[in-house]
Amino acid sequence: MIHKILHDKPTKLFLFLAAFFVANALIAECIGGKLFSLERLLGMEPHPFSLLGQDGLTYTLTCGVLLWPLEFVMTDIVNEYYGPKAVKRISYIAVALIIYAFLMFYLAIHVPANREFWIGSKADQGIPDMQAAFSGIFGQGMWIIVGSLTAFLVSQVLDVWVFHRIKKVTGEKKVWLRATGSTLVSQFIDSFIVLFIAFKIGNGWSYQQVLAIGLVNYSYKAFMALVLTPVIYLVENRIEHYLGAETTRDMKAAAMSND
Repeated sequence: MIHKILHDKPTKLFLFLAAFFVANALIAECIGGKLFSLERLLGMEPHPFSLLGQDGLTYTLTCGVLLWPLEFVMTDIVNEYYGPKAVKRISYIAVALIIYAFLMFYLAIHVPANREFWIGSKADQGIPDMQAAFSGIFGQGMWIIVGSLTAFLVSQVLDVWVFHRIKKVTGEKKVWLRATGSTLVSQFIDSFIVLFIAFKIGNGWSYQQVLAIGLVNYSYKAFMALVLTPVIYLVENRIEHYLGAETTRDMKAAAMSND
């Protein structure tokens, strides 16, 4: 059995894609607590603007958005070759492991810290209390975790549905339309679900704040979806080269039949 798994190319490819998908999702959740300035990343100073009556907006984003566009590229690749059931399965696995990770973070935060050495060990580097720093980094609020995981699952299911609806109409043509189109739709929903749960319900934001900040976040995600469209073609080309044209064709047909 294990010999077959290790030598079957479609199986090996799925294991790699699934592992990368889950790892990427987990890393994105872990680094999501840091905010960064997109303007400064691009070498510009932020210029606050207004949207929907909300003032002082800038492109201040969570570091999680650096990785989430890749997650949706992976979703489309798995969807193309293995079908919607495979995408849903690895999405459920990713959510389960993220929940497990946060439970372990919670445990690590609350076990007694070493006061003799560890807590003050980085004082000379500007971190007087390592326990407070550790808790601040890994102790994300419950509403943020719930919002992020809910948005992830809903957007994944929606991405799968839109992808296959488009493919049924276009067939094997217009890869860019089903891949980028499904991502644009699912990321739009994702942007607002996470803000509504984490900050409207969890922190009392107004609907105006949710809509304005959600649109700012979505504009970045939409831009990245368009920028990464050529990556879909590059990856599919490498997969066909790895698997062979006949196997690739059979897998795509099977993926559609599993819709």
